[in-house]
Amino acid sequence: MKILAVDYGDARTGLAACDKDEMIASPVGVIKEYNREKLLDAVAACAAEQRVQRIVVGNPLNMNGTAGERSGLAAEFAGRLEERSGIPVVLWDERSTTVSAIGILNATDVRGKKRKAVVDAVAAVLILEGYLAYRKNHPED
Repeated sequence: MKILAVDYGDARTGLAACDKDEMIASPVGVIKEYNREKLLDAVAACAAEQRVQRIVVGNPLNMNGTAGERSGLAAEFAGRLEERSGIPVVLWDERSTTVSAIGILNATDVRGKKRKAVVDAVAAVLILEGYLAYRKNHPED
């Protein structure tokens, strides 16, 4: 099944998608949009263009596992995205994905404006990789 992952942010939202065999997660890009309605339209359009059957939205839980303000915003975004796109949306724990993405970009010497342009897409890839690993180990879900 093709799946789109979303690293939702106030200014930049990263996107990643996998192949139909759920083997490879690849960055799709970053949407720079402050207006939530326009962002919902853009993500829904990307999901349609990619022909995905599921969308995974990163859920920024607190480090202790509780849901904070950002988690609530992500949940609201996910619900509205499902309505807008008509595609099932699930929330997925994204704790530390942006930190990990920055670490990956540091290790590959991507810095400054280049890093800012891709860090959210890399974080979306990490969200999707985590979700795909879960699906591989829990095929009944």
